[in-house]
Amino acid sequence: MNYRHAFHAGNFADVLKHVVLTRIVEYLKRKEAGFFVLDTHAGRGRYDLRGEEAERTGEAAVGIGRLFGVAVPELVHPYLDAVGAVQHEREALRWYPGSPRIVRALMRSQDRLFAAELHPEDAAALKAEFAGDRQVRTLAIDGYQAIRAYLPPSERRGLVLIDPPFESADEFSRLVSALGEGLKRWATGTFLVWYPIKHRRQVDDFLSETALSCRPRPTLCIELLLRRPDGILLAGCGLVVVNPPFVLGEEMSGLLPFLAKTLRDGPAPTTRLEWLNAQL
Repeated sequence: MNYRHAFHAGNFADVLKHVVLTRIVEYLKRKEAGFFVLDTHAGRGRYDLRGEEAERTGEAAVGIGRLFGVAVPELVHPYLDAVGAVQHEREALRWYPGSPRIVRALMRSQDRLFAAELHPEDAAALKAEFAGDRQVRTLAIDGYQAIRAYLPPSERRGLVLIDPPFESADEFSRLVSALGEGLKRWATGTFLVWYPIKHRRQVDDFLSETALSCRPRPTLCIELLLRRPDGILLAGCGLVVVNPPFVLGEEMSGLLPFLAKTLRDGPAPTTRLEWLNAQL
């Protein structure tokens, strides 16, 4: 699977991922001490929803397009505020912020963000996006290498977002290894991992390996499926959250049904909210 993000910016997978991302960052802000975020596959930073790639798929219209400018639960407000912050006209939806831009919109003066991107064109765009911003460091390197190079940070609290494009056939195995490496270096950090769902067995094998790799740390699985997996099309996506905020499971128990209803693309969307390892 090749998940070049410009074609899919603002789709249902982005909505789920970025709603969870903002909930984690909002939790980190509850304490005055600064936090650190490492975004391992950061992309460009922002995407033009009227650009050639986005218009070719039209996925944003049935993703962020269904939430922007309508009444949503209060827990979704920080996400929509970050989306609104990159619009030239607040009423019109033209741009979609990638994960580093969303994190930056929520950061305080004491917080830091490292954003890694290997693709040369996207890395250049990312660097330009945050030029002159002293709280953001952009890295033109492989995201998995960034985990080895920049963890642990000096801050005791923070988040690692791992959101690869799944261009490699062994990406699920690489994710398990990256999680193990990251937790070895930063045992108290929160790790947020995104994955696509096309083959149910492949995903279940990945989740089983992840649970073993992350044990005994609390590990939460969050999934949204818009259709039954057929091994060909993207049926849904999921998130693994290791060392999640203690409130995240409760928050998502309320938000997942709302997201499923709002983003549905057929008669029977399904969700999953499950502890792979028991919450401590």
